[in-house]
Amino acid sequence: MTEKEKRPQVQSTVKDENLIAIRREQMIQGAIKLFKEKGFHRATTREIAKAAGFSIGTLYEYIRTKEDVLYLVCDSIYHHAMERLSSYEIKAGTIEELKEMIREYFLQIDHMVDELTIMYQETKSLSKEAQRYVFSKEFEMVATFERLLKRCVQSGEITMTDKQIHLAANNLVVSGQSWAFRKWALHRQHSIDEFIDMQITLFISGIKGFC
Repeated sequence: MTEKEKRPQVQSTVKDENLIAIRREQMIQGAIKLFKEKGFHRATTREIAKAAGFSIGTLYEYIRTKEDVLYLVCDSIYHHAMERLSSYEIKAGTIEELKEMIREYFLQIDHMVDELTIMYQETKSLSKEAQRYVFSKEFEMVATFERLLKRCVQSGEITMTDKQIHLAANNLVVSGQSWAFRKWALHRQHSIDEFIDMQITLFISGIKGFC
């Protein structure tokens, strides 16, 4: 089954794809601010429409339910994250390439702290179909780092089994997400650059320990 086939479709009465994309982006940005302030359950569709800059009638031309808006927020987060990560070519399979991709991933986390916090707090409010899709995007992110780690093994930079690679990739994704969940405490002693440098050092030291 392809990603496109698995992806839940949010129905719209509007046929112009460009206009749909514009309106939904406005909706996503307005909803992020509102959900951060009030939470998903306390926010109303009327408030979402107002935050997006249009009427409730216009809102319902592009979505059916409030859960559709939450799904669009989650999908947008993974789309932007994967778009940036997939732009990095895995060539030589070097530790330097690995460090560069880790840094890029962590910087993305820093740019999407509010979005990620909302997503992980509210994913349970999505439909089962939408939840499965969101989780599949999480697996995709892990798989991106697995591919890079395997390339580093092939190049002889590190020595790891597939199971070790799988666990290391998951740990890496979670380490990045921890900045979103714990930034309120971490930023008191660490800048984002310091956090990244120390996390990279810890991660590289850990995987080299498998050799």
